[in-house]
Amino acid sequence: MEDDALITQARAWLAEDPDPDTREELARLIDAGDHAELAARFAGTLQFGTAGLRGELGAGPMRMNRSVVIRAAAGLAAYLKKHGTPHGDDTAGLVVIGYDARHKSRDFAEDTAAVMTGAGLRAAVLDHPLPTPVLAFAIRHLGAVAGVEVTASHNPPRDNGYKVYLGDGSQIVPPADAEIAAEIEAVASLTTVPRPTEGWETLDDSVLDAYLARTDAVLAENSPRTARTVYTAMHGVGKDVLLAAFARAGFPAPVLVAEQADPDPEFPTVAFPNPEEPGAMDLAFAKARESDPDLVIANDPDADRCAAAVKDGGPTGKDWRMLRGDEVGALLAAHLVRRGATGTFAESIVSSSLLGRIAEKAGLPYEETLTGFKWIARVEGLRYGYEEALGYCVDPDGVRDKDGITAALLLTELASELKSEGRTLPDLLDDLAVEHGLHATDQLSVRVQDLGIIAAAMRRLREKPPTELAGLRVTRAEDLAEGTEKLPPTDGLRYTLDGARVIVRPSGTEPKLKCYLEVVVPVAAKPDLPAARAEATALLARIKQDLSGAAGI
Repeated sequence: MEDDALITQARAWLAEDPDPDTREELARLIDAGDHAELAARFAGTLQFGTAGLRGELGAGPMRMNRSVVIRAAAGLAAYLKKHGTPHGDDTAGLVVIGYDARHKSRDFAEDTAAVMTGAGLRAAVLDHPLPTPVLAFAIRHLGAVAGVEVTASHNPPRDNGYKVYLGDGSQIVPPADAEIAAEIEAVASLTTVPRPTEGWETLDDSVLDAYLARTDAVLAENSPRTARTVYTAMHGVGKDVLLAAFARAGFPAPVLVAEQADPDPEFPTVAFPNPEEPGAMDLAFAKARESDPDLVIANDPDADRCAAAVKDGGPTGKDWRMLRGDEVGALLAAHLVRRGATGTFAESIVSSSLLGRIAEKAGLPYEETLTGFKWIARVEGLRYGYEEALGYCVDPDGVRDKDGITAALLLTELASELKSEGRTLPDLLDDLAVEHGLHATDQLSVRVQDLGIIAAAMRRLREKPPTELAGLRVTRAEDLAEGTEKLPPTDGLRYTLDGARVIVRPSGTEPKLKCYLEVVVPVAAKPDLPAARAEATALLARIKQDLSGAAGI
């Protein structure tokens, strides 16, 4: 873009910007003649898709800010009005809005409420920062036509986001995302968007109380409730809701990681506020070594994900290790099967195939979906769904999305039942490996500054797919962009090997290329497990190395 045109565009944006913070920021860039920074912010518009919006906070159409959010809300309102109310009458549809504790989250929530009200819809805002699953619950509980959660989940502190749900309580999927995006694109100017200063409802704690009452349905009546936990909220909004849910259930009060217990948008103790990231759980492990619980539990900042760690049985017996999402997914599935659960078990294609084995053995229906709970939650007859990125839906009738609070309850119930038998979560994982084979998973994840690196890697793999990895023959190579008999098209590649599986896809929410690896090693008896684990670890390392070479990353 020519410098004069760039400055003209920036000044036009500045003239409409309702936020004094971003106005000052943008004016400073214009006055300084910082053409490189302006060009980055005006290189296009932040794209609205099935993950809604997510990006770095700042001024300009390529950043998350009030101007971008107002346009997004106006587009959503136009979409909702075109599609009418679920009751087919003239009642103005209700849009319920929640938000986390990140910078600008409350502003974005109130802007959304103003736009919905100005468009002739009804709006209701949760009155303080709450976990995303509370918003997902509220949509169905209140009979809303849609919901919005302002959150960037576990992204870095500088980010924020905008997640949209429709009236069934599930996140949007195609074609709704493209239709909403088109309505956003049609918003020519913020001056055309009515934004009254009042007229929406601020919800009291009755919605939260109803959510907490619903968490009772997750647990079996009179089940053991003795497991002791250490808990970290990762500077997010999970603490108060999780403590209330645990108190209702009668579990011992979790020992808090005090440094990470309260909301803090700066996330001062972690580089990335994601339990999966290196170092994020260090403070939790230190607290566990001090208090010796049965289980460590972590939520991500908006508390829709649940991480867990167990004693590793090292030299002192007090070392701790994170459970992989696939391990927790299998544990919860086995627990539900043991309790006599009926209905469909579902997971995304990047998750471990062990869930399918567990469901088959139990005689339960099983489905695979594309990545994301927007797909998992829509499986007909869903009873339990999970994906490897620490997301678990254990009460789909209450929350049709991943829910880190109810998952924590269910996992702590399982730990309590095993404790009453003198057993642990790792003991149950061993049993599952003997029964179904050792399903070992790993991930090759590459974070990039230049998205062209991801596109180049995908192109390279498409043009020259590997014929073997780690000495294992690739028996089937699928380009998921073409779709399959059961899956709609998506940008991904799947390789089936003798005793292994690999899926490669760009992340939908972060600048990452993600490769999901699984190997399955038969296990005859428990004494064979150490050798099986060593074999699986070596195979995964070799697959990772060979895949890196094939992708050029």
